[in-house]
Amino acid sequence: MKSQSGTARLDTTFAALRKQNRKALIIYLMAGDPDPEFTTQIVPRLFEVGADVVELGFPFSDPVADGPVIQAAGQRALAHLSDVPKFLEMCRKIRAQCAGPLVCMTYYNPIFRYGEEKFFDDGLEAGLDGLIVPDLPLVEAGPWRNAAMKAGMAPIFLEAPNSNDDDAKAIAEASRGFIYLVSLKGVTGSEQGMGENLKDRIDRFRRHTKTPLAVGFGISTPEQAAQIGSLADGIIVGSGVISRIAAGRNQKEAQQAALDYVAEMRAGLDQAQ
Repeated sequence: MKSQSGTARLDTTFAALRKQNRKALIIYLMAGDPDPEFTTQIVPRLFEVGADVVELGFPFSDPVADGPVIQAAGQRALAHLSDVPKFLEMCRKIRAQCAGPLVCMTYYNPIFRYGEEKFFDDGLEAGLDGLIVPDLPLVEAGPWRNAAMKAGMAPIFLEAPNSNDDDAKAIAEASRGFIYLVSLKGVTGSEQGMGENLKDRIDRFRRHTKTPLAVGFGISTPEQAAQIGSLADGIIVGSGVISRIAAGRNQKEAQQAALDYVAEMRAGLDQAQ
């Protein structure tokens, strides 16, 4: 399953979607929620029902960007997946079953403790293609980005609604794979809909880069998927998936509810003009 790796797998995925005039559906899961085996089983099926990229959140004890749904998932996951080696072993099992891009989203502390270069080298070997670190500002991310680029993994940066032009240009130059645009102020799942300046921000990035633009935070309905997908190159959906997993009476029901929801979001996104 490792015909490609790192940035190349993300680039190929977005290029193929562009040729098809389709938009990327990026699904976020908290790895290890409710347990690592569940995550290992559901990720290949997410690709089957329409996901183009899967983000795996590595649980952290003190999240700052996560809303209550993802925070609760992280607390559940910490009981099973509290160290990087266990997370990477789970990634290897997923990669053995599917060829789609896998991105890790976590905070800087676990990477620092594990060792930056070692994390990227081991992460790439385990099948990861990119990394998002929401609590590491771009101005402090030089060594981290260099280590990612050296290993061949995509450094993916977030752009906030209040970013100025200089920051946006720097993010455009530093990012690989895709750029993560936060649609709204606040934490994940805290608001619904589209920020009023989102179109202007996307237009600004188009002037600086050809790197794909994916929008996340607050996207939960097929209608929103179509609306935002008409502007961006992809959307990121997390809380809606995780809440359905949490609501399941058993793991079979939880998995099916999440897969049905992802299929609905795929159908909505495919209506983007």
